[in-house]
Amino acid sequence: MIRKNSLHWQILAALALGVGAGLLWPKGSTILGNIHPYAVFDFLGTLFLRALKMVIVPLLAGSIISGVAGVGARRGLGRLFGKTFGWYVTTSLLAILTGLLLVNLIQPGISDGMPVGQRMGLSEAPPELAEKLAGRGAGDIVGIIQRMVPENPVAAAAEGQMLPLIFFCLLFGLAVTTLPEEKRRAQLGFWETLFAAMMKITGWVIATAPLGIFGLMAKITAASGFAAFAPLARYGLTVLGALFIHSVIILPLLIWIIGRVAPQRHIRIMAPALLTAFSTRSSSATLPLTMDRIENGAGVSNRVTSFVLPLGATINMDGTALYECVAAMFIAQAYGVELGFFSQMLVVFTALLASIGAAGIPAAGLVMIAVILEAVGLPLEGLALILAIDPILDMFRTAVNVWSDSCGAVVVARTEGETDVLVK
Repeated sequence: MIRKNSLHWQILAALALGVGAGLLWPKGSTILGNIHPYAVFDFLGTLFLRALKMVIVPLLAGSIISGVAGVGARRGLGRLFGKTFGWYVTTSLLAILTGLLLVNLIQPGISDGMPVGQRMGLSEAPPELAEKLAGRGAGDIVGIIQRMVPENPVAAAAEGQMLPLIFFCLLFGLAVTTLPEEKRRAQLGFWETLFAAMMKITGWVIATAPLGIFGLMAKITAASGFAAFAPLARYGLTVLGALFIHSVIILPLLIWIIGRVAPQRHIRIMAPALLTAFSTRSSSATLPLTMDRIENGAGVSNRVTSFVLPLGATINMDGTALYECVAAMFIAQAYGVELGFFSQMLVVFTALLASIGAAGIPAAGLVMIAVILEAVGLPLEGLALILAIDPILDMFRTAVNVWSDSCGAVVVARTEGETDVLVK
């Protein structure tokens, strides 16, 4: 089993080896007489993408239902839940809109006025794709909202219709919280076990990422040479720029305006947890340290800390939501598809819901991007474009996820009348 703390180095090594292999054996070349390296690269990359898609439905169901149903153990904390959930939805939405603004301004998927998809090894988008997406309007949004209520949840899951599945899982989780304690505990135990098992399987899939990314990078380089990397760098810088604006400007302003405390001290207190989140790429693994820093460092009460932070590690993913939005827009641009206002609002809406369903483990946001691509109507193949630099971006977005959780705990504590927060 690949250790988590070495996985990102192995992925970076696979990326470099993939580039080298693609340059050494360009598309059309053969080795040992009749073996086509390009076909091998394509096989490895496609297998990895299929494995990612395999875990989406059960991982999403287990994550959402166990997370929402778990709130039932905190009965009597309705006001605290309302404030916490309000903070998480607001900051995630602000993060998504920040990413949307930057990706529209920079347009990393366009180079010299042309889409970069074919240069990066994507097959040409079918003509009907652009027509289908460009023609969306308010009526389509209404239709999507209607289709969020599935006629058959099992069929929706089988067909990969993620929005209806997310809606049903949220509804099911809420229903579990209303059951008598014994039945609620049994249901919660089942879904928590499913989620734990799916986290294991997802971990195994992610452990094969070096092979998958080697294949994908080798395929892209074999087809396009170094021409593929300039758009990839622009995409990465777009994500990092949006994450910087959200974490350094927007969240500190909210702490200062709503919480009425100085954000500088909070940043110093949270530094160990943020560095841990950056290196482990897991908000769940960082949770014990985050709780210690908030309770013992920032002075937030255990009542708020023990409720806000575990809930945040489950459903609050500002960095992931922002990243998913930018990634979906980049893929659309790379295909040469211009998403109109309503299609972009669909990306925003889906990114918000998908971030709630993302697990707090390395690369979980990558799995959720498939949800957005399916909802918008973009081919899953576009996911191959962003896999190469995902481990690097995952470090930054995980740190932003944890930073937002901690800011939420401070703000909620202050609105609950706690006066000792960040005063020492």
